[in-house]
Amino acid sequence: MVAHSFELPGVPAELPALLQAAAGAQPLALVGGAVRDLLLHRVHNDPWRGLVDLDLVVEGSAQLFVERLQVELQAREAASGEAHLVAAQEHGAYGTVELELRLAGQTVLLDVATARRETYLQLGENPAVAFGSLVDDLARRDFTINAMALLLSSISPEPGPVDSSEALLDPHSGQLDLEQRQLRLLHQGSVADDPTRLVRGARYAARLGFELAAASVEQARCTLVAWPWSWRHGDPPGLAPAALGTRLRMELELLLEREPWPQALAALQHWGGLKLLDAALQAEAAPVRDRRLRWAARLGIGRLTALLAGASDPLALAERLQLPHRQHKLLVQWLALRRRWLQLLEQPPGLPHDRVDAAPTTAAQWSLWLEAAGSSSEAVALELACGDLLPRRPLLRWWLRWRHLKAPLSAAQLIDAEGLRPGPVLGERLRQLRVQCLERERC
Repeated sequence: MVAHSFELPGVPAELPALLQAAAGAQPLALVGGAVRDLLLHRVHNDPWRGLVDLDLVVEGSAQLFVERLQVELQAREAASGEAHLVAAQEHGAYGTVELELRLAGQTVLLDVATARRETYLQLGENPAVAFGSLVDDLARRDFTINAMALLLSSISPEPGPVDSSEALLDPHSGQLDLEQRQLRLLHQGSVADDPTRLVRGARYAARLGFELAAASVEQARCTLVAWPWSWRHGDPPGLAPAALGTRLRMELELLLEREPWPQALAALQHWGGLKLLDAALQAEAAPVRDRRLRWAARLGIGRLTALLAGASDPLALAERLQLPHRQHKLLVQWLALRRRWLQLLEQPPGLPHDRVDAAPTTAAQWSLWLEAAGSSSEAVALELACGDLLPRRPLLRWWLRWRHLKAPLSAAQLIDAEGLRPGPVLGERLRQLRVQCLERERC
């Protein structure tokens, strides 16, 4: 067994030797994005926490490797007090383990997995998994630039230190694609097996400034022509697995919150990938979409919710993506707000302005209408971000000023001044005073 000797930029200097000691006779490799970023002279960080994040693959039991790593950490902690395990969590039947280490004053995230191979029995569904070799593990990945491994320990006839370039395992020519600044899918069925790979590719394209290889563009185009395809033999098109919707949402959240999202969405749209979500989103003009997402972020609305607002059926798409309840509820409230407005436009002219079914014209009327039961400030913010149906000026004034105006007297002051008691009458009096303040506002 050989322990290759080299440094990993951005990683505590003690970590490679610590991992090699824990590996023992097990072949161990650094894989995925960390290897790609190492070759690009970048430090690979977790997109959500900003901490160094390393994916490790061992041939054999990942749990056994983790147990030995814990022993090594305990020994070092006893000797120097500078190394300890912060957290450990095991996932799945194959014992993938997430670790958080504190080493030399630095926190490092490790994802340790047993080498495995995957088979997609149903398109888009989670694959069937079996134990395999390191080469098998690299073959299940998305793009060639993520299908390289840096051997931290391996069987070799020549003992002694090995240069990091000699320890690179690159069966799919990922290093050449890095040099050519291109993203190349691993095989012809990559998009059909897992369409989220296109969203992931858009993330990489935006972050790294890479282009999708011509053959991969053609694969995406040909595959998406048949979307939504039959996922299982005999099924009608469109019955996508629930797991696919969840994975799509997770990739979109990363794209919109942790990447240069305008460039990523532009790349995804250029490849035809927004068709995976909705035909209307694929056809939407990029400036309109980007304006909506920028306004949503300024107003405290998640970009994913704002993206879905441009779909032909936002609620159906939200359900397919398994959108969290709060975001789904916001879309429901926003659509209800728009329906109420369209109903107002259908009313005959000349209705009294105090009628609930009359179009508002003053600050007080707008406030009462926007604050009606079932609505929310977030729904108004989403409509402001969309800006294509309700009048923008009164909505913006309500958002910035009118909704913050209160009655000049508090409940306690009204009780003292007017002898009112807590209850509905007091609440109505407070509302009347606030309306008087709103009537003095310019609309």
